[in-house]
Amino acid sequence: MVSVGDQAPDFTAPLVTDGETEATTLTDQLGSGPVVLAFFPAAWSTTCTAELCTFRDNLSQFTDLEATVFGISTDTSYALEQFREDEGLTFGLISDNDGAIIEAYDLVDDQSFAYKGMKGVATRSVFIVDEAGTVQYVWIADDPGQQPDYEAVVEAVAELAV
Repeated sequence: MVSVGDQAPDFTAPLVTDGETEATTLTDQLGSGPVVLAFFPAAWSTTCTAELCTFRDNLSQFTDLEATVFGISTDTSYALEQFREDEGLTFGLISDNDGAIIEAYDLVDDQSFAYKGMKGVATRSVFIVDEAGTVQYVWIADDPGQQPDYEAVVEAVAELAV
């Protein structure tokens, strides 16, 4: 399990932004402020939609602190592009379609959605990575219906911006 103080596992994956999809790495995103990685199980699910729309609605709190927010799921980049458009999301979504990122972060959930035939989805969680690539904040849901404490996430980012 990746913990506070650990070096964040780097990754290369498709990043969906404004109708474009291109490969990115975590390393490419470091150096200009904290990076918020919001892992979510599945696009269009009720809790995931509420979570990502909450990040969307509060994005200025993060950008004012020079933080970058990314949503990460095992959905395909095509699905994430449509989800991003449908929900008016204004931050990038990362497709971990092969599950390599959730495996590196030890966030593979094979149980919660097995009844729907879904295995290997992301455990809902939030990681904040500082400019040097060190994990400074970790929140992992006890169950997939739980949402993060958004105020605590903003506070953790603010502490890094000081």
